[in-house]
Amino acid sequence: MLKVNGAHLYYEMAGEGNPLVLLHAGIADCRMWDDQFDPLARHFRVIRYDARGFGQSEPTADAYYPYEDLRAVMDALEVESAYLVGCSMGGKTILDFALAYPERTAALVPVASGLGGYSFRAWSEEQVAAIEAAEQEGDYERISEIEMQIWFDGPYRSARSVNRTARQKAYAMNLKALRNTAIAGPAVQSLEPPAATRLSEIRVPTCVVVGELDVPGILEVADKLTQEIAGARKIVISDAAHLPNMEKPAEFNQHVLEFLKSLEEK
Repeated sequence: MLKVNGAHLYYEMAGEGNPLVLLHAGIADCRMWDDQFDPLARHFRVIRYDARGFGQSEPTADAYYPYEDLRAVMDALEVESAYLVGCSMGGKTILDFALAYPERTAALVPVASGLGGYSFRAWSEEQVAAIEAAEQEGDYERISEIEMQIWFDGPYRSARSVNRTARQKAYAMNLKALRNTAIAGPAVQSLEPPAATRLSEIRVPTCVVVGELDVPGILEVADKLTQEIAGARKIVISDAAHLPNMEKPAEFNQHVLEFLKSLEEK
């Protein structure tokens, strides 16, 4: 555990070499990287941690900036700069971090990334109504199931057509986060001005990864990042939605390793 910015955050670290930090999605925790942690640790000093209220990190009610927690984690572990890989919520965090601390950002891999200042609707009216009803009843199991339909299955598949083991793992991680948030929902703050208006300021090597079957808004973000970050490349993982690293781990790992190794060969 690390105590950073008034919160206790669970982390894991393995390997040697250039530092690489993995930041999880908002429907998961650091276990979403189980299929990446050891393979990447053969090449890098890999760090993963649970954000506030996720996994084994305690929820807090205090307002906070996720990118400042990332900075504090790096400070505590004596990491001057790092390769940053972030999925969804984690992608939004690493983009904010790259703008706030460009000198500490060696490279970016935004995966199915969120983006500060860019809004879209991933939920249907029926799903919104179902989530609101479940919230009133305190039925977090139902909320997690609906969120799996939105994010893990995506808009083009049913639960029957996806990897059941990976889906159940994501469901369990999300359920824990939902329950933690009910205890103390943190007031998450974003970088200002928002990243959506400042992508041209990012000057580090960037590889955008997105699942072919993700919600349209996430695909739009992936295109925006690719177009507005100088030199950015885009990788599309076929037959995968919002957590492509869990659905297609071997393919995901290959792309990330090829990208990062290409930087070290220069």
